Amino acid sequence: MTLDSKLPSGPIETAWQRTKFDLKLVNPANKRKHTLIVVGSGLAGGSAAATLGELGYNVKCFCFQDSPRRAHSIAAQGGINAAKNYQNDGDSVYRLFYDTVKGGDFRAREGNVYRLAEISVSIIDQCVAQGVPFAREYGGALTNRSFGGAQVSRTFYARGQTGQQLLLGAYQALERQVQAGTVTMFPRTEMLDLIVIDGRARGIVARNLITGETSIHIADAVILGSGGYGNVYYLSTNAKGSNVTASWRAHKRGALFANPCYTQIHPTCIPVSGDYQSKLTLMSESLRNDGRIWVPLQKGDKRSPDQIPEAERDYYLERRYPSFGNLVPRDVASRNAKAVCDEGRGVGESGLGVYLDFTDAIKRLGKHVIQERYGNLFDMYQRITDEDPYKVPMRIYPAIHYTMGGLWVDYHLQSTIPGLFVVGEANFSDHGANRLGASALMQGLSDGYFVIPYTVGNYLASTKLAKVDASHPEAQAVLGSVRADVQKLLSIKGKRTVDSFHRELGKIMWDYCGMSRTAEGLKEAIAKIDVLREEFWTNVNVPGSGDDLNQSLEKAGRVADFFELGRLMCVDALERNESCGGHFREEYQTPDGEAQRDDEHYSYVAAWGYTGMGQSPELNKEPLEFDYVHPSQRSYK
Repeated sequence: MTLDSKLPSGPIETAWQRTKFDLKLVNPANKRKHTLIVVGSGLAGGSAAATLGELGYNVKCFCFQDSPRRAHSIAAQGGINAAKNYQNDGDSVYRLFYDTVKGGDFRAREGNVYRLAEISVSIIDQCVAQGVPFAREYGGALTNRSFGGAQVSRTFYARGQTGQQLLLGAYQALERQVQAGTVTMFPRTEMLDLIVIDGRARGIVARNLITGETSIHIADAVILGSGGYGNVYYLSTNAKGSNVTASWRAHKRGALFANPCYTQIHPTCIPVSGDYQSKLTLMSESLRNDGRIWVPLQKGDKRSPDQIPEAERDYYLERRYPSFGNLVPRDVASRNAKAVCDEGRGVGESGLGVYLDFTDAIKRLGKHVIQERYGNLFDMYQRITDEDPYKVPMRIYPAIHYTMGGLWVDYHLQSTIPGLFVVGEANFSDHGANRLGASALMQGLSDGYFVIPYTVGNYLASTKLAKVDASHPEAQAVLGSVRADVQKLLSIKGKRTVDSFHRELGKIMWDYCGMSRTAEGLKEAIAKIDVLREEFWTNVNVPGSGDDLNQSLEKAGRVADFFELGRLMCVDALERNESCGGHFREEYQTPDGEAQRDDEHYSYVAAWGYTGMGQSPELNKEPLEFDYVHPSQRSYK
C-alpha cells in the first residue's frame, strides 16, 4: 500500500494555516444533516465531540465508563506543554518543535510535530477560558515548570492533577452540547467492530455493557479517541479498563497499525510490591524538578537511605547527563534506572527501585513550597506505601505507561480507511519513538479541539456518501460476526481465568519486549504468545452469559485482542534492527550504552497491514524526511 501522508509542501511555519484555508468547508446549515461517531470521551475524544457538536454536527459519543469524567485522561498528573514563553527563558514554537522531534529520536513526522507545537499556545487560552485552574504566580500570571527533555519551563500544571482539571474542562464543554441536543452520549457502551461500506467507515457495532445488547450505529464518519494499548503488559500505569479493542478491530477491517513496538516506560512509578497487583501507580515526572535520583555506590548496600553518606551515593543521572541531570527524557531515565538495578545497586526489598529524594529541596525551599507543588502526589505515595516522602526518599522504578504506536494516520488524522479518523494516543502521529513528558495532554486537545473539526469537515464536503441504515447487508454481517465472537468466548468453558492468561501474556511482553529487546528474545516471545493464544481459545473460562453485565466477557474480548497485538509488537520490534527511543535493542547501542539508530535503513514509519489470523502481517513503509531538525546522535550530556 502506498502511504500518502498529505503533508503540505512549502514552509513548515505556514503549513497548517495554508492547509486550513485549502480545506473544504461544510455549510453551517448542512452540518446538522451529518452524523458523526466519536469513540472515547477522554481529552481527545471528549474535546472532539464537544467541538463538533458546537459546530452543529449530530454527534454520537461512546464510552465504556459510566461517565466521561472517568476517562483515563483524568489520571494524568504533571502538566501540559505549550510554547507560551511566559518564563522568558528562550522558549518558542520552534524550540518546542525541535525538542519534540529530538525527544522522539527522529522517528516522527516533522509536519505533524510543528503543527502540534503551533497549536499548543491556543490550547492554554482555550482551557483558561473554560476555567481550568492552572497554577499561578503570586501576581496572578500562569506559572510553568520544567519536564524531561527540555531546558526551558513550558509545562502548565494544576498541582499533580492536571489531567483531571483539563478533562473537567472538556467534560463541561461536552455536557453543554449534550444539553443542546447536538451530542448524544452512550455511556457503558463498548465498540466491538467497525462497519465499512463501499470502502468507507460508516459506523460501528457496540455492546451495551449493562444489558449485553449489541447494536448497529451508522454515521458519515467515525472518530476513534480510544487511548493506548499499554495494558497488553498487564501491569501498567493505565486504568484497568484501558484496552486496544476499538483500534484493533478497526485494524482488522483495513486500518494500518503503525510502530506498535514504540511503548514508553515511565521512570517514575511506585515499584511492584507483589504478585497480587493488577496495576501500577505513576508518580508524576514533575517530581524530578525538585527530587534527586540516586542509588548507593556499593552493590548490595541495604542500609536505610539516611545512613548512607553523600560520598557513598551515586546521583547517576546528574553524573552521566550534566546538562539535563534528573530531567533527561523518560526513555533515557528508565534505561539508566534498569542499568543500576541490574548492577545490583537497586534499593528496596526486591532491588528493583531507585531513590527519588527531596531532602535538598525541602532544605532549600521549605516543606510548604513542596506541599504546594506536589502535595497530592506525596499524599498518594504515603497512602500506597505507608512511607512519608517528606521524611524518607520515594522509591521508584520504571513501568509501562504510554504507547507511541497506534493506527496510522495522515496529516488530516485520517487512517487508511477513508472516513475513519484517529485522535490522541490511539494514533501514532506526533511522538516518534519516545514521548516527552506533558505532551500527551497537548496532543489530545490539539487533535480534538483544533485539528479534527477542520479535517472531518473537509472529508464530508469532498465525499458523496450513499444513504445507508442498519439494515445494510454489510452492517448486518458485522453485527453477526460480533455476536458469533461473543458466543464463541462463552462456549469454551475451559479451566483458566481470563486474568491468568492476561498476566502470563503481560510477563512475556515485559520480559522480552519491555525495557530492552533482543532478536533471540523476540523470536522466543512470538513462539510463546502463539502457544498461549492457542490455549486461550481452548481453555479460557468465561462464566455467565452475554445477556447482561458480564465483566469477565468484557475482559476476554480485550485479552483476545491483546494476544494479536502483542505478537505484532514483537514482530515490529524484531524487524527494526536499531535502537531508538522506547525501542532499545541490546545489539544496537553505543559504547556508553545509549540508543544507536540506523537512519540509513530505518528512518521510516512501519505501518502494518492485517492479512488474516495466523498470517504474517504486511509491512508498509512511510519514509521520514527531515528538512528542519536534522537527525544526529541524541545527547543530553
